[in-house]
Amino acid sequence: MRIEELKRKQVINCCDCKILGNVCDLEFDICTGCIKSIVVMGPSKWCGLVCSDFEYIIPFGCITQVGPDIILVRVEEKEVKHKIKIS
Repeated sequence: MRIEELKRKQVINCCDCKILGNVCDLEFDICTGCIKSIVVMGPSKWCGLVCSDFEYIIPFGCITQVGPDIILVRVEEKEVKHKIKIS
């Protein structure tokens, strides 16, 4: 599967059935080449005109299933939600 295919999939948390957003990036270990986590941008604000100020960094092991349109994850939202640092 290519990154472009992943970016089209919605990420849904199985714990509370909440849509977290779409995959926007991946983190991987440069020594092993294995994916460490997926990065999901939080929902945009003001009818999509302003980008979100946080993202979810979801460990790869928390992915429970990848389907044709969605990725199911099992996470505690407060543990994977991170404020975006704007420089």
